[in-house]
Amino acid sequence: MSALARYFSNIRDSVSTTVEGLKVTTRHLWTVKPTTVLYPEVDVEASLPERYRGFLVNEVEICTGCQLCARACPIDVIYIELEKNEETKERFLTRYDIDLGRCMYCGLCVEPCPTGSIHFTPQFEGARHNLGDLYRRFIDEPLPVYKNPKKPKPVAEESKGEES
Repeated sequence: MSALARYFSNIRDSVSTTVEGLKVTTRHLWTVKPTTVLYPEVDVEASLPERYRGFLVNEVEICTGCQLCARACPIDVIYIELEKNEETKERFLTRYDIDLGRCMYCGLCVEPCPTGSIHFTPQFEGARHNLGDLYRRFIDEPLPVYKNPKKPKPVAEESKGEES
């Protein structure tokens, strides 16, 4: 292929791919509804998907202190400290902190939680001047850990037969 033929071939390819791209753009321009919303006048949180990952929070009132969330975190942004009262054998949460400035919102900490105490909220306005302001403390004073109520034992098939 001569240099002149290659030159015109490149121009033809450029024009055809540009026209193809314009077709796609034009099709989306008339068929797809725009997703841009007028923020902050519109309630954006109401339109977020159900599984949206906003801020990570812990409802410490139902936290068992099992530390599964901290162990699941790949970058160690969850800090938990527990104390045990030797007389009553009761355990207390003395520290539950999450460094949201380092969190990568992977959700690995949420999955193993037996009570669902750690979860994502739909809140997304996290702009801060100082990165340290994203460090969240959830406990001010020692808090007894939540004891997950045990499930009732299933009735054995044998005892069902004896009753009837």
